[in-house]
Amino acid sequence: MMRARHLLAAGLAIVLAGCSILSDKPKSTSTIYAPDPRVQADANWPRVDWQLVLAPPNAARIVDSLRIAVRPTPGELQVYRGAQWARTPSDMLQDTLLRTLEDSGRIAGVARQGSGMAGDFRLVLDIRRFEADYAQAAIPSATIEVSAKLLNVSDQRVAASRVFVQAQPAATTAVPDVAHAFEQSLQNIGHDIAGWTLTSGESYRRNRPPAQG
Repeated sequence: MMRARHLLAAGLAIVLAGCSILSDKPKSTSTIYAPDPRVQADANWPRVDWQLVLAPPNAARIVDSLRIAVRPTPGELQVYRGAQWARTPSDMLQDTLLRTLEDSGRIAGVARQGSGMAGDFRLVLDIRRFEADYAQAAIPSATIEVSAKLLNVSDQRVAASRVFVQAQPAATTAVPDVAHAFEQSLQNIGHDIAGWTLTSGESYRRNRPPAQG
């Protein structure tokens, strides 16, 4: 029995190489990773004449951290030692969407909440997951899960809602490859949310329910 336990412990040590359990004692030096996703507008996205306000994405503190989270097994969350993000996941997601919509040329106006711009719609996002997930595989996938709600400002109705998930496999277990996979996941989920926002908002405007009263 003891020999079996030693073998199991050794096996886990190999699987989790490069990871560390959450600790209050980070290394004195860390490599900082700054994903820079670039999203191309889809030809099928509609051109709209309304304006959109991006609310700051919501996320639990453990999700919206500069530490790069990794899930080696279900129910267990760790971080990569000696590595961190340059910006929090909520900042990365909001920046990706803002730049995607601005660069697309398909919307009359888009800005962060608090900018002073009067929006016709407000996009509310909840980041559920932003982690490298092994999911019982040998190589992790950069997994991002976001719940999105598009609110019509004038009547405060939910115009549309959807949960988006992207899981981009890393090339290897090395942290630089994992960070690159996150860049690809951000690019993909930014594309999906931006296209959905434009399509859903325009559909709501065209088929808006009559005002009450």
